[in-house]
Amino acid sequence: MGTAHGGTSARTSDTKRPRRARTRAASAPASAPAPSPAPESAHELDLLRQMLLIRRFEERCVELYSSAAIRGFVHLYIGEEAVAVGVHQALSEQDAVVSTYREHGHALARGVPAEAVMAEMYGKTTGCSHGRGGSMHLFDSARRFYGGNAIVGGGLPLAAGLALADRMRGESRVTCCFFGDGAFAEGEFHETANLAALWGLPVLFVCENNLYAMGTALAREHAQTDLAMRAASYGMAAWAVDGMDVHAVEKAACGAVESIRAGNGPHFLEARTYRFRAHSMYDPDRYRPKEEIEEWKRRDPITGFTTGLKNAGLADAAALDALEREVTEVIDRAVRAAEQAPEEPAETLLLHVTGESEEAPS
Repeated sequence: MGTAHGGTSARTSDTKRPRRARTRAASAPASAPAPSPAPESAHELDLLRQMLLIRRFEERCVELYSSAAIRGFVHLYIGEEAVAVGVHQALSEQDAVVSTYREHGHALARGVPAEAVMAEMYGKTTGCSHGRGGSMHLFDSARRFYGGNAIVGGGLPLAAGLALADRMRGESRVTCCFFGDGAFAEGEFHETANLAALWGLPVLFVCENNLYAMGTALAREHAQTDLAMRAASYGMAAWAVDGMDVHAVEKAACGAVESIRAGNGPHFLEARTYRFRAHSMYDPDRYRPKEEIEEWKRRDPITGFTTGLKNAGLADAAALDALEREVTEVIDRAVRAAEQAPEEPAETLLLHVTGESEEAPS
């Protein structure tokens, strides 16, 4: 990938990784057990499974929101699945993840159970934030997933703090912080990027550039739209990557994390992607040309990846159907569990919110 260790030049990652040559095995007798997938095939199918889980989860959220089963603000990740899944291939269980308000996909890719995420959408006590956070505040400290944040750019200083704490403890960990192109315009990004570079903090900044900060096009907000080049000005390695290609994202993230672990300071990835749905379920989405949306949909990360698997002989129709059934069953169970989960009783609503008051000394 050619990571620019400690450099200030922005780079664009390769969008395809070379595939190893592959030979077909002879057909096994009907009585023989089905062979286990080859390592490459298993990994490819797992990438697809994760992206499908995110896509189908979000599509179910649309149905549930439309029927008023879930309420509040909902920001869908449809179209951006390759970013979350690709980046998480580079992270270990000990690393930390800080997310944004569009974080369902990040949480699922991190391994937060679909049941816990769906219950949170319903506002039930079995949710990952005990029903108190909802769509924009998913949290799971056991998995070092330090949550969504309804404040644009609000997670950036938290990521720097987590990375600093890990380094002070002597931990060899990386903190990955997701944020959007809108957050790039906030002061929090520039203050955090400067401090992270100045102190050489082990942070991976992942900017999901979907070209629109809510309803404002990137070119209407930024005089220089090459965000990776601007990030590089802080003295960190930075480059852009095709956010619609899970292989490209995986390769870029793995190279960046390896460099960070080697002590080369923070790195920045600009994942150029696109959300297929409006900014939120409340958004009428009148600011994007329909032709533009359709053009990006032709680059659907799941459709393109599935076609690649078929052409490479890594997945047939039966395997793909099995994946769809598996994902559907996971989401169906999550919805049933959320519907049956208890609401929080009124007497505990102030728990963790206010402390017991004491009389002031006379």
